[in-house]
Amino acid sequence: MSLTIMRRIKFCAGHRLFRHGGKCEFFHGHNYLAEFYVTGDTVDSVGRVIDFADLKARLKGWIDEHWDHGFLLHEEDENGRKAMGIVEPSKVYVLPYNPTAENMARHLLDTVCPQLLAGTGVRATKVTIWETDYACAEASLDTETSPRDAEFETSATV
Repeated sequence: MSLTIMRRIKFCAGHRLFRHGGKCEFFHGHNYLAEFYVTGDTVDSVGRVIDFADLKARLKGWIDEHWDHGFLLHEEDENGRKAMGIVEPSKVYVLPYNPTAENMARHLLDTVCPQLLAGTGVRATKVTIWETDYACAEASLDTETSPRDAEFETSATV
């Protein structure tokens, strides 16, 4: 049997959607809420999949360092990257795709979580990014395959 726990992390970040064609193409920001669903097949001597404090330190630590009060941009958005480059100090995180809620969830699940959770005996199986109180996107692993081989199922909820 596997057990799943969830940890929420709040953060503020700016972004713009490269070549969006609408108002989200302008620089703007959100008060995000990330939900990390972490699964393990065993529990420790206390009965935990992983200590919530350890999970928070890993996940919030990464979010605080890389995304919180920073700006997320698509790697092809040369104009946006140039504009942010003249602001000092600035904190910019470049993604290989547009910083949509879907892609942010995907990046955390596919790239960030495996690194942060390596050696803990747990794996992230789902990440949800709430962009507003009414709109979120979710990336989840196909639980029948290993995290490394899994394909993403990305869905938006409004």
